[in-house]
Amino acid sequence: MADEFVEGGCLCGAVRYRFSGVPKALSLCHCVSCRRAAGAPAVAWTVVPRAAFSFVSGAPSRFRSSPPVERTFCAACGTPLTYRSDASPATIDITTASLDRPELFAPTKEIWLDHRIPWMATNPALERYAASSIGAAPLQR
Repeated sequence: MADEFVEGGCLCGAVRYRFSGVPKALSLCHCVSCRRAAGAPAVAWTVVPRAAFSFVSGAPSRFRSSPPVERTFCAACGTPLTYRSDASPATIDITTASLDRPELFAPTKEIWLDHRIPWMATNPALERYAASSIGAAPLQR
């Protein structure tokens, strides 16, 4: 897949994007910010090098959900598309469910379990983290 483009976009088709290469991380996030931004109990993210990502049609709307974080979404249909943190300028997180083939990018870890809604089940096959996985050890199983 390293030489192919992976594409995705919003529900209405107004915004389309693509990336190339192999993702740096595949995670399922339970944090409050992601849940509220998506209106979902958790959000799957595909993290790629920012240089390998581009919007190819339409222009997403941008929202600073916190001082270091910018999220993009389609202004027409509301689909959440990306997450970018000033702390990680070399990467961009893409909502996995907005990919044309999300089944190819299954999460390998769950993050921010301390924020998990209690009725949301976890996947025992995945590495699990109480908060961010960056520099952290997974929780004991």
